[in-house]
Amino acid sequence: MIKVTTAHEMMDIDRAAINRYGIVGTELMERAGLACVKKVNEIYKVQNIYVLCGGGNNGGDGFVIARILHGEGRDVKAFISVPASKLKGDAKTNYIRAKKAGVEIFPIKSLLTLSSSLFHKRSLIIDALFGTGLSKDIRSPLSDVINKVNRLSSPVLSVDIPSGISSDTGQVMGYAIRADHTVTFGLPKRGHLLYPGAEYTGSLSIADIGFPQKLLTSSKIKVDLIQKADALSLMPQRPKDSHKGTYGHVLIIAGSRGKTGAALMAAKACLRTGAGLVTIGIPDSLVDTFQARVTEEMILPLPDKDNGTLSSAAVPVILKFLEKRGDVLAIGPGISNDKEISALVCELIKRSNVPIVIDADGLNAIAGDTSVLKKSGAPVIITPHSGEMARLLNGKAENLQDDRINTAISFAKKTKTYLVLKGAPTIIAAPSGDSFINSTGNPGMSTAGTGDVLTGMISAFLAQGLSPLDASILGVYMHGHAGDIAAEKKGEHSLIASDIIKAIPSVFRSIIK
Repeated sequence: MIKVTTAHEMMDIDRAAINRYGIVGTELMERAGLACVKKVNEIYKVQNIYVLCGGGNNGGDGFVIARILHGEGRDVKAFISVPASKLKGDAKTNYIRAKKAGVEIFPIKSLLTLSSSLFHKRSLIIDALFGTGLSKDIRSPLSDVINKVNRLSSPVLSVDIPSGISSDTGQVMGYAIRADHTVTFGLPKRGHLLYPGAEYTGSLSIADIGFPQKLLTSSKIKVDLIQKADALSLMPQRPKDSHKGTYGHVLIIAGSRGKTGAALMAAKACLRTGAGLVTIGIPDSLVDTFQARVTEEMILPLPDKDNGTLSSAAVPVILKFLEKRGDVLAIGPGISNDKEISALVCELIKRSNVPIVIDADGLNAIAGDTSVLKKSGAPVIITPHSGEMARLLNGKAENLQDDRINTAISFAKKTKTYLVLKGAPTIIAAPSGDSFINSTGNPGMSTAGTGDVLTGMISAFLAQGLSPLDASILGVYMHGHAGDIAAEKKGEHSLIASDIIKAIPSVFRSIIK
């Protein structure tokens, strides 16, 4: 996996590279500039280049870029956001070098007076105004510059991170550059991957500028980006002498009158993801409805309240089944929501002897008291979307979208659960404080039933022997990948949950090949 940093963590890496490993700061800046120039030459066949430089190290990178491109014969104009007298350290050094090399450098305000006709698709704007250290909102006149850049037709390449995006949360700090491409150094930052920062980042390139590998893989950095190689490393093996019992038995407590589809999708996804056996625990009055629709799945009739919803009297029946046959318990898809359902879910959490996956109505059932999660004797995975997460936080979700990673980590640690916070992107957080950002999925997956599919997939990997954390990581990655494959065939607008289930075999083939 590749680490994902905060601004402070990246600053520590930079400082350690200089102080502990003896890499000169100006050399790191030179390498950063060269990496950006390399990307410019790969992507943009342009002659006119405008480099916007701030007063810090990001601006220093910009001066390196301007000098190198000027030396290549490009028509380069640089614009500086502070008086040159205020520049310090490596940024000042590279400002002086750029001036000596003949680069024209103007005050940033003069950019506002230039005619928009000078900026077109055959010119390029390089944004080196603010880097990862931005800590306060951008105001005029720089906000005016950013607004003008965003209105122009010229492509934009941002250095390290688009100016105005928080590197820790991805939030817009008042105003922000919309880049077509961003070149960052060493490791990606959280703000590149979290929205809206991910949208402002455009295409992201991660340049190796010589940071020691030990710094880039430090266990002190608690967030990782899930990639295809990680999915391959977690993939359960299929021994030639195996049988259906080898791959586990999942009991899915799901469904109620009017919500039978959720149970069926979770079960089908579970089987497609490799579980050996799947049983759906359903209200007794719905058995005939389900029996007509299942094929490979089995049915466990459970006591209901004669209205198509489960009764709390189902608890001992479920526990007896798990004691004899079950390896994983999944609770929630379509079970409805009332006091008796809440009592059933809470009792199962406290008494289950097998790992539990909780989604949908199962989460709503515990929204009033999440302390029950800490009473489980078995590992618990919960998979809320943002609305469900807000309910789990008792409506106190002001910071949920502003800082999804820290919110997820805090909740996982507090409740001792494995939290899969669904969204763009999905975040996985463990009780240890480690967290993971998923790199797959698309907007077409914002449709009914996709969460039920994910429940089935994670449950299947648990049944095949993966740890709760690994089952969550692999399930989330493959779920998003299946959605991407389905979207290629169906388009994002037409994508439905059953398309994702149909794409699961293709995901296995694409990862294992």
